Amino acid sequence: MDPISQGVLGGVAAQNFSRKEHIIAASILGLIGGMAADLDILINSNTDPLLFLEYHRQFSHSLIFIPAGGLICALLIHWSIRLVRKLSRSRLATQWSLNFRQTLKYTTAGYATHALLDTCTSYGTQLFWPFSNIRISWSNISIIDPLFSIPLAVMAVLAISKRKPAIARFTVMWVLLYLGFGLIQKERAENAGWELAQSRGHSPARLETKPGFGNLLLWKIIYEAENSYFVDGVRVGLTPLIYPGTSITKLDVTRDFPWLDPSSQQAQDIERFRWFSDGFISVHPADPNKVIDVRYSMLPNQINPLWMIVLDRNASPDQHADYTHATRVTDSTLEKFKEMLLGQ
Repeated sequence: MDPISQGVLGGVAAQNFSRKEHIIAASILGLIGGMAADLDILINSNTDPLLFLEYHRQFSHSLIFIPAGGLICALLIHWSIRLVRKLSRSRLATQWSLNFRQTLKYTTAGYATHALLDTCTSYGTQLFWPFSNIRISWSNISIIDPLFSIPLAVMAVLAISKRKPAIARFTVMWVLLYLGFGLIQKERAENAGWELAQSRGHSPARLETKPGFGNLLLWKIIYEAENSYFVDGVRVGLTPLIYPGTSITKLDVTRDFPWLDPSSQQAQDIERFRWFSDGFISVHPADPNKVIDVRYSMLPNQINPLWMIVLDRNASPDQHADYTHATRVTDSTLEKFKEMLLGQ
C-alpha cells in the first residue's frame, strides 16, 4: 500500500491503545511504526538489479518480525527524544512524557498493521517468512485507493483534534468494512472471469483477479489455459461489464531463449523473476529479449507490462539480467481507463 495510508493506519492502530493525553504522541509513534517496514527498499545492489525484489516485503513484513520491528522503532525514537532533551530546550522534547514501555506499545501497534495491509494488495507479501517464502496476496484493494485513504486520514485527524481515542474504533470499522467490500468485489470479478473462460471453451488451470488502479470497480482478469495467459477487464457494477482483452503465450525458456546457457546468471534471474511474478511471465510482444510480468498493466484488458527484465545475448555467464519499468502512462491510456471505469 502507499506509504501515507500505511502510516495513517499505523497511527490509528496506536490511537486505539492510547489515553486522551497521549493521543498526539501515540499517533506520531504509530505513524512511524506503520511506515517503517518499507525501509527494506534500501536493500539493493548496483550489480544485482533483482535483489530488491527478493527483500522487499520479506523479513520486515513477516508476522514473526513485528515485535522486533516495533522494538527497533521504539529504541530509536526514545533514544532520539532523550538526546534532544539533553541538547536543547525543544518544546516537543520537554513535553514528551511517555516512558519506554508506552513508546514500545504505540510503535508496535503501528508496525503490526503494515504487513497485513500490504497483504490485501496484489503485489504479494512474505507474511510467514522464514518458514515460507510464499507471497501472500488477498488482492482486495488497489495499492493506491483514495476512497480508502482519504476517509482514513480524515478520521485519524478528527481523533487527534477532538482528543478522542474512541473515534479510532470507528476508523477501524471503516477499514474492515472497506476491505470486506473489496473481498465481495473480488469474488464477483472472479465469477465473471470463470463464466468468461467457460464461454470460450476454456478450463483454466488457474484464474486470478486484481483491482484496477485506485478503485474497486474495475478489475483485471487473468487466467491460464492452452499454454497461454488470457487477459480481460471487468467492471463490477450492479451488472458486470466485460472488456474483452487479449492473450499471450507462456514463457518457455528453452523455446524462447535457445541461446541462453541454463547455468548462467541470466537464466537464474528468469527463475527469480518467475517466483516474484507468481509464474505469470512471458516474452514481451514487442521485444524478444524482455521477460514481462503479465499481471499488471494500466488498462486491465491489455498486456502492457509495468515492469520486466531485459536479457543480453552478449552477457558474460555471471552477468545479471537488467530490471526496468515501463514508460510513462499516456493521455490516451488515461482517457481509456476513465471510460472503462465509467462503464462507457
